[in-house]
Amino acid sequence: MAATAKKPKTREKSGGRARVVAVVNQKGGVGKTTTSVNLAASLAAAEVKTLLLDMDPQGNASSGVGVRSGTRERTVYDAIIGRASMADVIMATDVPNLYLAPATQDLVAAEIELVDDPARAQRLRDALEPCVNDFEYVLIDCPPSLGLLTVNALAAATSVLVPLQCEYYALEGLTHLMATLDRLKNGINPSLAVEGIVLTMFDPRNNLAHQVADEVKNHFFVFDAIIPRNIRLSEAPSHGKPALMYDAASKGSQGYLALARELLDRHAKLKEATP
Repeated sequence: MAATAKKPKTREKSGGRARVVAVVNQKGGVGKTTTSVNLAASLAAAEVKTLLLDMDPQGNASSGVGVRSGTRERTVYDAIIGRASMADVIMATDVPNLYLAPATQDLVAAEIELVDDPARAQRLRDALEPCVNDFEYVLIDCPPSLGLLTVNALAAATSVLVPLQCEYYALEGLTHLMATLDRLKNGINPSLAVEGIVLTMFDPRNNLAHQVADEVKNHFFVFDAIIPRNIRLSEAPSHGKPALMYDAASKGSQGYLALARELLDRHAKLKEATP
C-alpha cells in the first residue's frame, strides 16, 4: 500500500451489535457495487472486521475482491434457501479483516423459490443472525432493483447507505427509494435508519452535478466525502482487487478512505451520545 495513503484511524472492537449497512439504489450504474467493495476495504484497513455480503446475482462485489463466479461451492443463495449456514458461506479475502459472502446467478432463483414463503422477506436476516456479531460492520451490496432480494437486505439492515450520481433523474429515483424505505419501516423493519447519501462519480467541472448536489443536501444528510470519477476505480475490478489494494494513492481510493473515516467517526459520536 502506498505510503501516501491515509488510513482511517484504527478502532477497538465495540463489543456491541454489528452495524449492518445496506448499500442500495434501484438505479444501476451509480457506483453501488464500487461503494460496497471499496468502503468495505477501507473499513478493513482500519482493522475493523468487516463482512461484504453480495446480494446481487451479477456477483460483481464478489469478483471485485477476487472471487470469480462458480468458484465457490456454497454462496448466499444456499444460506437464504436453508441449504447451508451463513457461517459455511463466509470466506476470508486477500484483504486483512475483510470477509466475503459471495453471490452467483443462482440468487435469481431465490426470488422464485421463496415466492410462497410467508417469511420470504426475512430469510437473509434469519440466515445472518447467528454470525452477524462476529463482525463490526456488514455491508450488503444490493441489486439495482427494489425486488425481493433488496427487501431481504433492507429487512436485515440496521441502516441504509445510498450512492448517488449527480444527474438529472437522481432526485426522482431517490424519492421513490425513500418511499420504499418508509413502507419497510412501517412493516418488517421499524428500526431501519438512513445512514446518508454519498455522492459518486462526481465531476466538479459539471455545473449540473453541483446543482443536484446542492438540492440533495437541502433534503437529506450527505456525507462530506465525495467520490470522484476516477479511472483507477474503474480498473481495479478487472484485477479482482479493491482500489485500495490496486492504487491506494488514487483519488478514488482516498475518497473511500475519507468516507470510512467519516462513517466511523459518526458512529463513535452516536455511541458516546447514547446513554
